[in-house]
Amino acid sequence: MTTEVRDTAPAPGPPPAAGARRHGLRYLLGILGPGLITGAADDDPSGIATYTQTGAQFGYGQLWTALWMLPLVTGVQEACGRIGNITGQGLARNIKDKYSLRTLRLLVILLAAANVINIGADIGALGAAAALIIHIPVAVLMIGFTALILTLEIVVSYRRYAKVLKWLTISLLAYPVTAFLVAEPWGEILRATFIPHIEFSAAFFYVITAVIGTTITPYMFFWQTSQEVEENAGRKTRRSLRDLRTDNAVGMFISQAVAWFIIIVGATVLHTAHVTTINSAADAARVLEPLVKTFPHSGQIAQALFAIGIVSLGMLAIPWSSPLSSTASSPSR
Repeated sequence: MTTEVRDTAPAPGPPPAAGARRHGLRYLLGILGPGLITGAADDDPSGIATYTQTGAQFGYGQLWTALWMLPLVTGVQEACGRIGNITGQGLARNIKDKYSLRTLRLLVILLAAANVINIGADIGALGAAAALIIHIPVAVLMIGFTALILTLEIVVSYRRYAKVLKWLTISLLAYPVTAFLVAEPWGEILRATFIPHIEFSAAFFYVITAVIGTTITPYMFFWQTSQEVEENAGRKTRRSLRDLRTDNAVGMFISQAVAWFIIIVGATVLHTAHVTTINSAADAARVLEPLVKTFPHSGQIAQALFAIGIVSLGMLAIPWSSPLSSTASSPSR
């Protein structure tokens, strides 16, 4: 009696390396959330204005700030994310538990003051940007955006809103694309990125201070802590520190990479044209004109792209820089 030996080898499939790459990409996209959104919100309308002004006024002279700020903002935001992930509470609640009520009140007052100023700047930028393509008075647009954002913050749940926020980050790609479409002195840009350039003038240090302030900003501390709490809501186990660290690192890298590109296009498009001061949203929109220079009416198209990007990022950042969201232990219902 003979025994037939069958070939039981598995059917051929995709190469392991390709499958691993696909799995790795799905894994990465799945864990991106609080870190990615916080990083994108760091390039909010006031941040874009600051980075554009930096490039317009000093050319490539302050490009090194993006590289030097990366480890600082990554470390600070990871610490905030860990607090929310491990304790299951927002930053304000943790401060209340660990310190005196007087300390908490002082920090909340300072945060609220800083955030109100930041919100005012962002809403003003929203109105000015939208006015480039919608011929409505800026004040009316500002009121409209304020009402819309308040309504979304009250009515829409965090998880639904977070899904939209992820897609709004795509608008930031306009700046890297523009940088690669323009003939850039990449050798000079790389030198300016790695070798700090210092000018001993009040204007130089004023702008440096603005860059630091718009990069490491208080509302992001409270935001990411609270988002980590929300990210774990309904889960059987909290997400791992590895996932948190990866999410945060990707978000902060994208944030600083976009800031770097904004400074580059500001320097190339505005500084070389001797436009050294950003006086209006239209001035800032000019940095995107090279992106659409082959189309008729490229100036209007650039303004439209700029307006869409500013509105998208404002809708992302403003709800989370409000005192209510920033000081709450949990930002959604």
